[in-house]
Amino acid sequence: MIEVFLVLLVTALSASLLGVFLVLNKQVMTTDALSHTILLGIVLAFFITDELRSPLLIIGAAAVGLITVYLIEFVTRSGLMKHDAATGIVFTGLFAAAVILVSRYADDVHLDIDVVLMGQVLFAPLNRIDIFGISLPYALVQLTILLMINTLFVLLFYKDLKVSSFDPVYAAAAGISTVLIHYSLMTLVSITAVTAFDAVGSILVISFFAAPAATAYLVTKRLSHMIWLTLSTAAFNSLAGCALGYFTDTSIAGSVAFISLLTFFIVFIFNSTRLLSKVYKKA
Repeated sequence: MIEVFLVLLVTALSASLLGVFLVLNKQVMTTDALSHTILLGIVLAFFITDELRSPLLIIGAAAVGLITVYLIEFVTRSGLMKHDAATGIVFTGLFAAAVILVSRYADDVHLDIDVVLMGQVLFAPLNRIDIFGISLPYALVQLTILLMINTLFVLLFYKDLKVSSFDPVYAAAAGISTVLIHYSLMTLVSITAVTAFDAVGSILVISFFAAPAATAYLVTKRLSHMIWLTLSTAAFNSLAGCALGYFTDTSIAGSVAFISLLTFFIVFIFNSTRLLSKVYKKA
């Protein structure tokens, strides 16, 4: 059970760290689009390998994830359509293409949609790899490496990410390559999402990207404080949700997502009450 929690923890930290900037840029639902369009990459890779366990399926999913992100950004930056509309058009189109291919050419292949959506993090420790003679869950190793990469990216480009998120016009005027920073961020989001989908399922990954950062945003607008609070919230949600799922014998992924929602609304109600109190006193 400790290994299950560790997989949840590194997944939460990897996703929520990038989720801070998705929340600030109002692009959280890009991860929802990824959760649908990666099916196209999986299907295309399956046609090539004819093997459901091939690592090429993950590579195919990641490739289509990147295509999804770039298509959304291409349409958005044209100025002809807003981000939410571009997201809706791109992800429904690519997802529909995947559904057509499956129904036409692979209707006899069993793709467990429930596992893709809800995840089976309890099974993550079963797929193992030896590192210096130590047997570790493969998902834990993958996501730990991703966490280190994401952390390094934020540390190296912290100032650029900060200025680009809060004042993109000033960032461009100051000579910061906002396009490069943005596409680098979204590339990491896509890779993190696809890798995490395989371990914990798409619903929980979307929750990890959105809920901790949104909760922290209710409390503080200072980026450094928001990052630390986001990571702390993600860790708490993982621990509490894992314990809830274990002791109630229910879905751990669902329990973590529920705790994330509960945490958000507790903070939201507390902030709303405090804000109403201030307004009442001023009146």
